[in-house]
Amino acid sequence: MIAHLAGFQIGYDDQGEGPPIVFLHGFPHDRSLWAAQRIALAPQARCIVPDLRGFGDSSTHGPYSMDRYADDVAMLLDWLAIDRAVVCGLSMGGYIAMALWRRHADRVRAFVFCDTKAGADTDDGKARRDEFAAQVKRDGTRIIADAQIVGMVGSATRARRPEVVATLRAMMGRQSSAGVIGALQALRDRPDSRDTLQSINVPSLVIVGEDDALTPMKEARAIAEALPPAARVRLEIIAGAGHVPCLERPAATTHAISDFLATLA
Repeated sequence: MIAHLAGFQIGYDDQGEGPPIVFLHGFPHDRSLWAAQRIALAPQARCIVPDLRGFGDSSTHGPYSMDRYADDVAMLLDWLAIDRAVVCGLSMGGYIAMALWRRHADRVRAFVFCDTKAGADTDDGKARRDEFAAQVKRDGTRIIADAQIVGMVGSATRARRPEVVATLRAMMGRQSSAGVIGALQALRDRPDSRDTLQSINVPSLVIVGEDDALTPMKEARAIAEALPPAARVRLEIIAGAGHVPCLERPAATTHAISDFLATLA
């Protein structure tokens, strides 16, 4: 499906009935990252799964920032006539979820923070983003797929599920250079969100892959510890998964989200 919003378009899936939940993919992914959860949770929830600006079937023109991505999500909710939704974001999608709370808190019913963190990039991290952007401009997005695939999936997945590795590599490699470069700039410039966490007063679930090398368990625990009592935080560790447990251990990830949604009812 395509939503035509204020001069640009967002590709999205809309499946299921019940309370809405919006799934936000990470970098450099597209909405197919959440396909297993969209299908499995459809009997329980209305699953809205967009391609973020610059990825999949969405428009590539900028400027790019976490605030801009968050505004895009709010406009998609308007397009779909959805007042409030559970927001589930993985990695960069988690950064966007935090920006959504700063800018559109009234649209958020609950949060699922999946394999993400609250801090901003270090100076070294920002320099690496710029180096990646220059490489993508020169060599295309395959360079990102090659560079990130080892860190993106856990060792068990690499050893036992080569089809998952191949699926993820293909997903990362097919994204547009404009979208990837824009996202790298948005990642580089994103603000520290630790203060944002302290203001969240809606139920929150934190999920992390046990073997996540990009945003390890200590980052998930830091989010869980920073959230106030009003968030009634739950922490779920997905064994045998790395940075993308929704692909590596889809049933376990879906079960965690399903249980959380049941508590909201």
